[in-house]
Amino acid sequence: MILNTSFARELAAHLLDINAVVLRPNDPFVWTSGWNSPIYCDNRLTLRFPEIRNKIENEFTNIIQEKFPDTDVITGTATAGIPHAAWVAANLNKPMAYVRAKAKAHGMGNQIEGGVRKGESTVIIEDLISTGGSAISVVEALKFVGANVEAVLSIFTYGFDKANNRFQDTDVPIYTLTDYNTLVNVAIEKGMIDCDDLDLLSSWRDHPDVWPDAPEEQ
Repeated sequence: MILNTSFARELAAHLLDINAVVLRPNDPFVWTSGWNSPIYCDNRLTLRFPEIRNKIENEFTNIIQEKFPDTDVITGTATAGIPHAAWVAANLNKPMAYVRAKAKAHGMGNQIEGGVRKGESTVIIEDLISTGGSAISVVEALKFVGANVEAVLSIFTYGFDKANNRFQDTDVPIYTLTDYNTLVNVAIEKGMIDCDDLDLLSSWRDHPDVWPDAPEEQ
């Protein structure tokens, strides 16, 4: 869910301008999953631009203050969510933690670093939601230790039905600063892609696993 549509458009323009998001509908990228994709997203590039990253952190902070003012801990996803979670936690003067993809094989064997205690509430900061798998694994790790996960906040989401359905099953809401549809619309306005590419871009969002082929008839 996007709460601030004006900021969503502004952020989409920034991501396009710094090449944190690149659209190539006629020369697709190949993801590690094997999917062909007309889009490549690397929000880590926002770390190089203080003005943009400050806007991101302030918007995350605004959402938490409005929706979850009493949350106890700000939790980042490893690794891309960690710096954003740290800045947001500093803005709010709250404890900060982060969750690894899996527990360490040495030392204390921690998966959750910084610590979220049983009964504490937390908001997760993520940079990108695709299929939702990595963010949901963080939700599950936090719930396992008895934390109350109030929401996942993400810089960007593709808006796949698969991810939306998985989050509905966890009963954890998602708030995103901008999304795929907003980005495509802004890219058209900026002349970065042609209106003729809209069908290709829309069909990928609906059927990313088989794109650019048409889905099989049921």
